[in-house]
Parts: sequence; structure tokens; C-alpha cells
Amino acid sequence: MMMSTYFAPAFFSHLLGKCLRRKHPLLEISKLGLVVLGTFAMVWWPYLHSRDAALQVLSRLAPFERGIYEDYVANFWCTSSVLIKWKRLFPTQSLRLFSMVATILACLPSMIQQILAPSSKGFLYGLLNSSLSFYLFSFQVHEKSILLPLLPATLLAMEWPRPFKLLTHYALFSMFPLVCRDNLILPYIALYALCIFLYHPPGGRWDDSKRQGSTPLSLVSVLLTLAYLGSLVLHIVYLTVRPPERYPFLFEALIMLLSFSHFVLFAFHTNTKQWMLSGHLIGSDKGKKQH
Repeated sequence: MMMSTYFAPAFFSHLLGKCLRRKHPLLEISKLGLVVLGTFAMVWWPYLHSRDAALQVLSRLAPFERGIYEDYVANFWCTSSVLIKWKRLFPTQSLRLFSMVATILACLPSMIQQILAPSSKGFLYGLLNSSLSFYLFSFQVHEKSILLPLLPATLLAMEWPRPFKLLTHYALFSMFPLVCRDNLILPYIALYALCIFLYHPPGGRWDDSKRQGSTPLSLVSVLLTLAYLGSLVLHIVYLTVRPPERYPFLFEALIMLLSFSHFVLFAFHTNTKQWMLSGHLIGSDKGKKQH
């Protein structure tokens, strides 16, 4: 249930935008609110027989006592903790407020776009941006939560294969320390090989160079090559080199920093792409009115 909140802002903003464009928006919003409240009541009904049962469910959904982060997840709080010791400087109540405000602010651009100009493709971008915002800024994020943004990303991968291929790469890479701890290196390699095969099938035409132009493509190719080489080196170093005794988690921190940097850049990219859809929608609406 907690993971479904990663997509909730996208559903809310898209459905609200659709209701506002109807003939009777207040009536449509009221009907939507009744459906949401009814569904919420049905889900929670088995736990409302006692206060302890409801509180136990809430504690499982939001384990605040475990701290704002655990292990080495590639989100803002864990990455910035190298410089800012959040757990030492602030109480849990303040960190809850910080994470809530940061998550809402990160989700807002995508939500506003869907309220103003809802569309099917914009909804997919909204799902991606919303889930990525929760991964980057929400409270108590697990490494495997990066799989949630990959769900809508797979539906958009055919449009812009290069950025989404890089997202898949760094999503897997960010979970590499967790995979090693659980002795799942062989399945990790098999899954990564499958991803490469899907993006580069024999005789396939997964080349978007015509879309991006020859000049930008050369620069992008160099940057992508450097990024891949850096992550490949870190894979090998993590498996073969022992970290310094003074910094036992140095390699985990480097993996986390590299992955987080890409996730932030990718979030800016996808939010920009989503807002570019608004211009196309407004242009098409004006064309229809003129005809």
C-alpha cells in the first residue's frame, strides 16, 4: 500500500485535470471524491475494529522509528548525509516534515502540468516523475524502490530509448551493493545481460540518432561512454578491492553518489519533456478551434 503512494500524485492530478475540463466540473470532482473515499473505506474497513490494529498498520506503512534512510540508497537524504548528518542534527519529527515538503515540491511541477493539460502521454510522464520524486526525497526509502519509476519508464522507452536505457543501467547499478549482500551477483549479471540484449537486439534498429541530430549525438555518446566506463570500473572495484579501514563504506558511497546524480538529471529531463507536451496540446486545441 505504501508503494502505491508513489503513483498517487499522478493519478490525482490527471483525474482532477480531466474533471476540470468537463461540462460540470464540480459534479465530476464530487463523484471522483466519493469514489476515492469509498475505496479508502473498503481498504481500511478490516482494521477499523480497534485502534491498536489501525495504529499497527500505520506503523508498518510508515516506519518512522527506523530513521529517514537505511543502508546506502541513492536518494537525496542518504547521499547528502556524507556532508550533513541528518540523523544527528535533527529529530525524527523535523526530518518527517523536511521529507514531506521536499517530496511535495518535487512532485508539484508534474502535477500542475497534468491539472492544466491532462493527456495520456503526460499521465505516463506524471507516473514516472511522481514515483521518482518519492524515491529521491521521501522518508525511509529502500533500494528496491527504484524499480517503481522503471514501471512507467518501460512504457516510454520506445520514444526516447537512450535516456531510459541509462536509467535502467543506473537503477540496477544503485542496487548492486544490496545484490552483493544477498549473494545474487549471478542473477544480477543475467538480468543486466538481458537488458542489453533487449536494447540492442541482433539486427535491431534501436538508433535514435536521426531524432537527436549528428552534432549533439557525438557529445552525448562520449558522455554516455564515460558514464558506463565509470560504473563498470566501480563494479569491478567493489568486487575485488578492499576499502580503506578508515572509510569502510567508500565504494557504496561512490555508487550512491553516481547513481543519485543521474537520477536527478533524469528527473529534470523528464519534467521538461512533460511540460513540453503542454505546448503541443495548446497548439492542437487552437488548430481545432480555427477549423
